[in-house]
Amino acid sequence: MGLKVPHTTNYLTEHFGDDGFVSLKGYEAQGGYEAARKALTRMQPEKLIELVKDSGLQGRGGAGFPTGLKWSFMPKDEDRPRFLVCNADESEPGSFKDRILLERGPHQLIEGILIAAWAVGAEKTFLYIRGEYSEPARVMQQAIAEAGESGYLGQGAMGTNFSHEVVLVRGGGAYICGEETGLLESLEGKKGQPRKKPPYPAEFGAFGMPTTVNNVETFCHVPHIVRRGAEWFRGIGTEKSPGTTIFGVSGHVVRPGLYELPLGTSLEQIVFGHAGGVPGGREIKGVIPGGMSMPILPAAELDVPMANESLRERQTMLGTGGIMVMDDTTCMVRVGCVIAHFFRDESCGQCTQCREGTGWMEKILNRIERGAGEEGDLEILLDVSAKMEGATICAFADAAAWPIQGLLRHFRDDFEMHLRHHRCPFHEGFRL
Repeated sequence: MGLKVPHTTNYLTEHFGDDGFVSLKGYEAQGGYEAARKALTRMQPEKLIELVKDSGLQGRGGAGFPTGLKWSFMPKDEDRPRFLVCNADESEPGSFKDRILLERGPHQLIEGILIAAWAVGAEKTFLYIRGEYSEPARVMQQAIAEAGESGYLGQGAMGTNFSHEVVLVRGGGAYICGEETGLLESLEGKKGQPRKKPPYPAEFGAFGMPTTVNNVETFCHVPHIVRRGAEWFRGIGTEKSPGTTIFGVSGHVVRPGLYELPLGTSLEQIVFGHAGGVPGGREIKGVIPGGMSMPILPAAELDVPMANESLRERQTMLGTGGIMVMDDTTCMVRVGCVIAHFFRDESCGQCTQCREGTGWMEKILNRIERGAGEEGDLEILLDVSAKMEGATICAFADAAAWPIQGLLRHFRDDFEMHLRHHRCPFHEGFRL
């Protein structure tokens, strides 16, 4: 798989250090809203959807679904109002890229939303933002007001006969509200529980209306595709995964932070080149490549290109691009305890396999960690996680099962040492 790297690949974040870029005036000075003007005045919605399809843009929220295809699902010949939803409920542990996009480039997001709204015929966008993100919410609310006062939003947007409104909604403070139908339930003032599908949001979404849901970063790519074209976008990244994404690197690295890089950049290059490797010259033990719900990779597999098609071959996924690095002091049983506790606590409880499965995994892992593990516990863990996978309304149970399966696949020795010695052998590791 060849990696295409043009001279400038940080198009999403290249102006984030500029004074005033957060403001409307600063954004306009860098060509802001030119793509929206082009889309609204010179492109028919069908052509715009085809452009995004041709670009190969995949959703950057975790699933990697083709964006243009998703837009095309919106029903064409209906009198019902149509809505967009921007999923800014960034709650995946290890993920913090949307926060910087909201805080440093609010008008880039609004421009992407406006173009998408024109493409699908949406009259309103609900910007559902994580409840704990008070500063991003403040910045976005100010940017929405600026865009409205300047005629980019509201009645007759940009002097056309198209009208669009963006409404900011603070999230419900639950991980499950990042799942698109759980988000829609929360948006409507209900308990954040995922819906059974079908019907899908394009048919029955927010308040029963046709709705398209995209992630923050997905919208932010759109103005650049409209401005520079599908061929330009496909010239970055890999053939199957074009463009850049923002990788968030955390854990045992010298330079934790956010790095906008072409999809297909190797995990090894990100960890050792961009993030500076592990402090103190210690060895890497494992790396979670895409947020906590993605299965871990051992040190021997860091040569993998960070693109979905390559990561799937290693039985993991890109997810949100949240790279979590662990050195050789790390106890993988304790990692499992932390992950299992999070998912047990965040399960909405709607499905038996998820509600009971997450609880069982946490109990068994804590028992192993404190030295009380029993013969057969590892097989029970694998059996429980297998029964959770693909058996529930949403993918939450899968997200809880996959990381435990990955830990047992690559670090079974850690678990067996706990069972053999009836204690944790990793004295330098983090405490629970």
